[in-house]
Amino acid sequence: MTDYRGPTSLEESASFNRDVLAYIHRAAETGLYDIRGLGAKRRLPTFDDLVFLTASASRYPLEGYREKCVSKTVLGTRFAKKPIELETPVTIAGMSFGALSANGKEALGRAATEVGTSTTTGDGGMTPEERLSSKTLVYQCLPSRYGFNPDDLRKADAIELVIGQGAKPGGGGMLLGQKISPRVAKMRTLPEGIDQRSASRHPDWTGPDDLAIKLQELREITDWEKPIYIKMGATRVREDVKLAVKAGADVVVIDGMQGGTAATQQVFIENAGIPTLAALPLAVEALEEMDMLGEVQLIISGGIRTGADVAKALALGADAVAVGQATLMALGCNSPVWHDGDHDVDATADYAALGTAPGFCHHCHTGRCPVGITTQSPDLETRMRPEWGARRLKNYLQVLTMELTTLARACGKSNVHHLEREDLVALTIEAAAMARVPLAGTNWIPGKS
Repeated sequence: MTDYRGPTSLEESASFNRDVLAYIHRAAETGLYDIRGLGAKRRLPTFDDLVFLTASASRYPLEGYREKCVSKTVLGTRFAKKPIELETPVTIAGMSFGALSANGKEALGRAATEVGTSTTTGDGGMTPEERLSSKTLVYQCLPSRYGFNPDDLRKADAIELVIGQGAKPGGGGMLLGQKISPRVAKMRTLPEGIDQRSASRHPDWTGPDDLAIKLQELREITDWEKPIYIKMGATRVREDVKLAVKAGADVVVIDGMQGGTAATQQVFIENAGIPTLAALPLAVEALEEMDMLGEVQLIISGGIRTGADVAKALALGADAVAVGQATLMALGCNSPVWHDGDHDVDATADYAALGTAPGFCHHCHTGRCPVGITTQSPDLETRMRPEWGARRLKNYLQVLTMELTTLARACGKSNVHHLEREDLVALTIEAAAMARVPLAGTNWIPGKS
């Protein structure tokens, strides 16, 4: 009898590995696609693949304890009467009330105010708590128009017209029924408990000329005071940036595919858009080609985690970064505990009930957040105490800014906005090609020289 058990009998297929098999079997059994929160889990090129050429004999470093390094950032200088002035180039990205709890939104606003930066409303409108806690608040205008209110628009400090998002470029937002509480339903004019799927494009314009008219409308309703951002998911970046500038944007926001979301199809998260590292140089080149670099500010987002990420983004040409997922982690997302005001409370059983564990949770869409951040459940929401979350987030944002200025000083810069591409080299050929910087130890930029 022939024995067919050879050395490959238990070898896993590269094309049909256990994850692919699980996906196929689940799709075959349910006829449904997967929906989840947060961002891409696949390995992607990141800012980790770049390093700084800090000062030594050929450059003069600044003394960290005696010489200042400025981090002040001004956004919206092109047309707005009242540009935004921030103490740091680290801003908080748009995350809606609905996706996040009211307590979570308040914590974001408190922390942003304490460190002198801005936060952003997200889809679904502005809550009174968010406006009260946020010294500088950016009001988003999205395709859904959920909760859109001209009076709230005037109360904001800037406007962000959202065309797309890094986690789901070309797709609309999702908020599942379990998170459509009575308050969320009232703000969005939706039935309670019914899944919400936002439009994937704005209803009142279909091209660049219409976009210019829409920006004009927003300027007129706010008496030309507010800077207007245009936010897009990173896909055809060069062309999109040029169209946004031509339409009259004060600030362009590009969100790479590492950007997060409260809920969308997993096929979007893992297979649409391009990495932040690849998108940023394309956006800078588009501004350079239009002679608008510096006149139109550029914000980059999508997977920004550390002060080193911020410094590298600025060196590649960004004026500021927007941080989303990492701020949730600072609030306690994926933490094994939540704080009741006196002591830490173990949350591992709540994670287990979701079929996951701390450090692996992406179940924002379920509304059953074990630490009270991405929920509308009154019982769970109280686990996120705004003052406790704000204190943690303030510490995190301060660390990002300190790390940023530390690296800038080491490169001999007295202003973080003086960091430049010449300060960087890449550790991989892939990163060198995407970032347009030399491979370390060479003067070779793949595809350029």
